[in-house]
Amino acid sequence: MTNRQGYAAYANNKIMTATPAELTLMLYEGAIKFCNIAMDAIEKKDISKAHNNIVKVENIIEEFRASLDHKYPVAEDFENVYAYLSKRLVEANIQKDREILEEVLEHLRTMRDTWKEVMRQAGGIGGK
Repeated sequence: MTNRQGYAAYANNKIMTATPAELTLMLYEGAIKFCNIAMDAIEKKDISKAHNNIVKVENIIEEFRASLDHKYPVAEDFENVYAYLSKRLVEANIQKDREILEEVLEHLRTMRDTWKEVMRQAGGIGGK
C-alpha cells in the first residue's frame, strides 16, 4: 500500500505543478492510453471495461471542447475535429468497434505529436 500512496502523491504533485501546456499533453496521453485499453478490452470481449475506457476518452475530448477559446478562428477547426471524434467514440462504444477506435487513436496521436512539437518550439519541453 505504501508504494501506491507514494505514486499517488507523486502523480498528484505532477498534475498540481504542471503548466497548462503540460496538462494538455497529459490529457492527450491519457486519451491515448484509455483508447488502447478500450481496444484491448474489446478484443478480450470485456464489454464493461471497453465502455468505461471509451467514456474516459469521451470525457477528455469534452474537456478539450470546453476549454476552446472561440475568440480565435482556429478554435472552430478544433471544435469540428473534437465533435467528429466524439461522434466516432459514441459509434465505437455502441458497436464495440475496434476499427473505429483505431481511427480515433490515429487522430489523437497526431494531435498529441503536433502539441509536443508546439511545446518544443515554444521551449516547453526539451528546451530550445
